[in-house]
Amino acid sequence: MVNRVLVADDDKAVRESLVRALTLEGYSVSSVNDGGKALEMLRVDEHDALVLDLMMPVIDGLTVCRVLRSEKNRIPILMLTARAETSDRVQGLDAGADDYLPKPFALEELLARLRALLRRTNPVVDDVAHDDLVLDDLRIDTAARRVFRGAQEVEMSKTEFDLLELLVRNSGIVLDHSTIYDRIWGYDFGPESKNLAVYIGYIRRKVDLEGHARLIHTVRGVGYTARVVSS
Repeated sequence: MVNRVLVADDDKAVRESLVRALTLEGYSVSSVNDGGKALEMLRVDEHDALVLDLMMPVIDGLTVCRVLRSEKNRIPILMLTARAETSDRVQGLDAGADDYLPKPFALEELLARLRALLRRTNPVVDDVAHDDLVLDDLRIDTAARRVFRGAQEVEMSKTEFDLLELLVRNSGIVLDHSTIYDRIWGYDFGPESKNLAVYIGYIRRKVDLEGHARLIHTVRGVGYTARVVSS
C-alpha cells in the first residue's frame, strides 16, 4: 500500500523539493501553501501523514494542529520550524504534533522521522499480545490504546502513548536514550536532542498526578524507567 503524505509549507522551494523527494521515495504526495488549505484537504481526502510548517499564512501550523486534534483527527504530524528556541518546538508538540524537525534539516533525517511515524501508525502485526499493562493504579489498554490512572482516563498523543507503553512494559528496567529513540522514533537523534526530555515531561504531567505514586523516573546520565515510588 502506498502511503499518502500531505506537505503544507508556504516556502515554494521547500515545498517542491519535499514533493520531489517524497515521490522518489514511493509516497503519494499532495501539497498546499497555507494552513487553511491543509485543513480543507484533510477534511475531504484521507492522508497517512502531514508534514506541516509552523509559520504559514491564513492559518499557522499550531492552529492547524489544534483544530485537527479537536476534531479527533489522529493523522501523524511532523512539524517543521525555522525557530531554534525550545519553547517554540514545545508549543508545536503541545498543540498536537507528533514530532518536530528544525530548519534547515537533512532530507535523510526527515525521511527517517516520517518512516517512524508511519510505522507507529501502521504497525506490522506480530505475535505480541494486546494485553493490559498495569503499574500501581495505572492501566494501559494496548488494544484500544487508552490509558487510565485510577478511574480517570488520560488523553495521550500517539508518541506519548508509545513511549509510556514502552516504559511500563519494561517497568523496573532503565532504558537508555539510544534504545528509546530507536524503539519510538526509529532514529537516534543524538545527545543534543531535547525531543525525548520534552515527551517525558508531557507524560509526567499527565500520569504522575498529585496524590498518586510517581511512576516515571530519570536515571541521570543513563535514561528513564517506570517504577512505583510513593509520593
